[in-house]
Amino acid sequence: MDRPLDAEFVADQRRRRIRLAAAVVVASLTAWFAFPYWFGPSIARDRVRLARVERGDLAASLSASGTVLPESEQALTSPVEARVLRVLKRPGATLAAGEPILELDVAPARLAVERLDQQISLRETDEERERLALERTQSDLEARRNVRGLQLASLESQLSRNRKLHAEGLIAEEVLQQSELATAQARIEVAQLEFEQKNAAASTAARLRQIALEGGTLRQERAEAWRTLQRATARAERAGVLTFVITDEGSTVRPGDVLARVADLTRFRVQATLSDVHANVLRPGMPVRVRLGERALPGTVAAVEPSVQGGAVSFRVALEDASDAALRPNLRVDVEVLTEQRAGVLRVARGPGLTGLGVQDVFVVEGGEARRRSVRLGVASYEHIEVLEGLQEGEEVLVSDTSAFGTARRLRLR
Repeated sequence: MDRPLDAEFVADQRRRRIRLAAAVVVASLTAWFAFPYWFGPSIARDRVRLARVERGDLAASLSASGTVLPESEQALTSPVEARVLRVLKRPGATLAAGEPILELDVAPARLAVERLDQQISLRETDEERERLALERTQSDLEARRNVRGLQLASLESQLSRNRKLHAEGLIAEEVLQQSELATAQARIEVAQLEFEQKNAAASTAARLRQIALEGGTLRQERAEAWRTLQRATARAERAGVLTFVITDEGSTVRPGDVLARVADLTRFRVQATLSDVHANVLRPGMPVRVRLGERALPGTVAAVEPSVQGGAVSFRVALEDASDAALRPNLRVDVEVLTEQRAGVLRVARGPGLTGLGVQDVFVVEGGEARRRSVRLGVASYEHIEVLEGLQEGEEVLVSDTSAFGTARRLRLR
């Protein structure tokens, strides 16, 4: 037969149930609030870069990429169509001025020089022949003029006597007229011979000038053909280092083809490219820093290309020390174009997680975790980014790339 339960026992059972329910609720709430911390995204402190917000000077700059090139490089081109007979030097060889680099088959160029030599000799022969012909003609005309001059003098003397005799009535009028006619005819013949003599001299002089002009033209062609022959030997015009040479012996090169390149590796320049977004800011004379590892070489923007290609603008950098020992041909370098200098600004070190110029989310360290916060950043230099809003001096920021954590609001730092 059932008996009623003791009131104390019932109360004790009720208290136990209440305590169990309370423990379950507390455990659930604790798990609910602790889950994001213990089971949310986390990362070890030594796996991320942290930077402290500080005040200091900031040199605003634009980042570009560049390539170190020789300041001067000579390209040797083929002046004629020829065949490569033998390669005498290989890339990397140090050359003295005038030292041959390769041999070309220059037989056609040599024949052209010899043919012009023959034509010049023929012109010189023509010139000598014309001079001799002029001398012979002049001598003949001079002799004839002298003879007619003597005859004219005799006729003039005879005419003078005939006039006296006619005045005395000793000779007829007809005899006097014949004497006058003969004298006049002799004068005309002497004048004609003088004219022929001058005309022959002028004609020969014109012919000699023509021959001289033709000879001068041939000599110029010969000098150019000789220079072409000399260039066809592919010699270094200045001391330097051979950076390129045609290596296929027996191949045919055409006029204008590059045979070799000789560079002066004692002085260098930098050819850099920058996004065309900043093309309106870039101008010659702006200060530049070229990064060589931990070092920075100062320089200036020497020239800016007028056109944009592939979304980038190219510019040339002149280095203050173009002979620095660390410079090497085709070395890739980072280039900073300094746009302005700012003093006493709030700044933070650059990192892959900070893009600069605008509003972005960053993770700020608070105790054992990093919380996402929206900040506004300004201009950037190679080392720092300006902080405009959202951060205080002394705070620490994750500057590593945190894109792998998606939209997480906090990160646990282990």
